[in-house]
Amino acid sequence: MHHGRMWLITGRACPPSSTWPLTVRTSHPSALREFHERQRSLAEALHTLGASAYIAEPGANAQFFSNISSSQWHLSERPLLVIVSPELVDDVVEPRISILTPTFEATRAKLLPVATENASFFEWPEDTDPYKTAISAFAGNNGDVYVDGAMRKFVADGLAKALPEQKVFSAPLEIRSLRERKSTEEIKILRCANEVTLMAIRAVRDELYIGMRESEAQKLVLDALSSAGLEEPFVLGLFGENAALPHGSGTDRTLGKEDFVLFDCGGTLHGYHSDITRTFALRESTIPSDHLKVWFTVRAAQTAALEAVRNGSLTRHIDEAARAVITASGYGEYFTHRLGHGLGLEEHEEPYLRGGSNDTVRAGHTFTDEPGVYIEGRVGVRLEDSFVVTEDGKAVYLTVGVGGQSVSPWRP
Repeated sequence: MHHGRMWLITGRACPPSSTWPLTVRTSHPSALREFHERQRSLAEALHTLGASAYIAEPGANAQFFSNISSSQWHLSERPLLVIVSPELVDDVVEPRISILTPTFEATRAKLLPVATENASFFEWPEDTDPYKTAISAFAGNNGDVYVDGAMRKFVADGLAKALPEQKVFSAPLEIRSLRERKSTEEIKILRCANEVTLMAIRAVRDELYIGMRESEAQKLVLDALSSAGLEEPFVLGLFGENAALPHGSGTDRTLGKEDFVLFDCGGTLHGYHSDITRTFALRESTIPSDHLKVWFTVRAAQTAALEAVRNGSLTRHIDEAARAVITASGYGEYFTHRLGHGLGLEEHEEPYLRGGSNDTVRAGHTFTDEPGVYIEGRVGVRLEDSFVVTEDGKAVYLTVGVGGQSVSPWRP
């Protein structure tokens, strides 16, 4: 009965795709300017640290600095590396972008949309050491080398072996923070992605009915997310007590009149992720009062966390603010995971909102705020919205343009 459903989903923060600076290939001047600013910031950080280079494999960090993602170049045993090294040009630090590629793949590598006008390509034949070729990209610079923390160990080991007189370290905070803190253009994309995700949930809610199976509901969500323009859509759809297992039970339960529906879903827009969770009721649902108490406790915890955010605050204090509300209501033992995670080119990225963390919140950080209560065999409730820390140090939900946080189980 739902085949061919037309979803009309958009967000207030979503302009026509042709206006996005980061959506086009590198010939677009706005895109080049944004990438060059990132590359220059990286080069300046490397120069300040006295480092020779920063090296990454295709992935989130290579995408951020050079526009080369793992979907454009899949990882294999043959390394392709993005190498950024600082150069002094008339007393100004400039980034030098180099690409290490297998010789037999060189033509394909040169077709990649590298976000620079003058990338150098270093080719390694199969009967040579690729890592010795890689270090020739910054020959003569004897500083330490920093690598992407997600780099595969055999690649990092290969670089270390090729540099016996230098040290190879995982990138420090000075480098990691360049991607952690989002630009204005990145935040625009994240707003759009998260707005349409929330709108998709609301649209699907109107199509649900008592007796529907979880798998049927999940198909509707995936269809709605795709129709909204998101790529790589995902959904976790759980009914009733199944939601008490935070990542699902593997069953295909039918929806009962006293059940909550939990959707945890999202997708990507130009590589940037959305991540929204709603626990809600249908208009005809009759939710037990003790389950409603859980829902409003979780919402209060989510609000407390948002209000605790300050530029310079520790991430653990934000987690503690949400946990205090849930504990005071008698559900502390049922809040079993961290409060949230960074969100951007990866769905889960640093820093994290968790107990015991001394990471510092700064303007431009984007986090999920997702407290939950999970009473196995009875009820599970999680509410998740993502927020950005503004320049004045406050937290604002990325979905505020379409209503933001849930108001009640009947107003998700």
